[in-house]
Amino acid sequence: MKKHIVVLTGAGMSAESGVKTFRDHDGLWEGHEVMKVASPEGFRQNPELVLDFYNQRRKQLKTVQPNQAHIDLAHLEKDFKVTIVTQNVDDLHERAGSTDVVHLHGELKKIRSTGNPSDIRTWTEDLNLGDTCENGYQLRPHIVWYGEDVPMIETAIKICYAADILLIIGTSMQVYPAASLIDYVQPDTAIYYIDPKPAISNSSKVNVIAKSATEGMKDLLDKIK
Repeated sequence: MKKHIVVLTGAGMSAESGVKTFRDHDGLWEGHEVMKVASPEGFRQNPELVLDFYNQRRKQLKTVQPNQAHIDLAHLEKDFKVTIVTQNVDDLHERAGSTDVVHLHGELKKIRSTGNPSDIRTWTEDLNLGDTCENGYQLRPHIVWYGEDVPMIETAIKICYAADILLIIGTSMQVYPAASLIDYVQPDTAIYYIDPKPAISNSSKVNVIAKSATEGMKDLLDKIK
């Protein structure tokens, strides 16, 4: 039986690929107030702005590539069972070759019906006001916005419970419920935390690698192989 590595990734994982995050700055995401483009209220008030915002993010995603940390995680599947639980809405883990990825906060390349949350479909081009499902409901980005439930959190909890090794990369550990997942691993599970500005101190329980995702993964590979 291969050991099971569960990887929790956040915005810092994709930052080195050029995917921007608002959390490092002043609450703005690509120049927009976050609540105006990432909340149900924002969508109700100005759906065209929100749809255009995610159209731009989708276009940006086409211009970036997985970085070495993404690739290193994919290569771990040769020796371990690897499940990635990511807060990121990009597809860089999949493009790097990872085969088991759970997206907590949705996916840029998917959309869903506002009238039927289970009507989810792949979408790679622009989504505009007036684009509807077969039942006439407006289509929206398949993104978990502020104030919305996180449907995949229970799945993620079960995955963490089964981890032999927990690896946390590029997350502030401030966004809940994702930040609580560290509490669901078994007491003897080895925990590694890679982040240039770690929010958790090194301890007997958590091995902190205070480096970027790409540099930290080099150190990690030496520790677990």
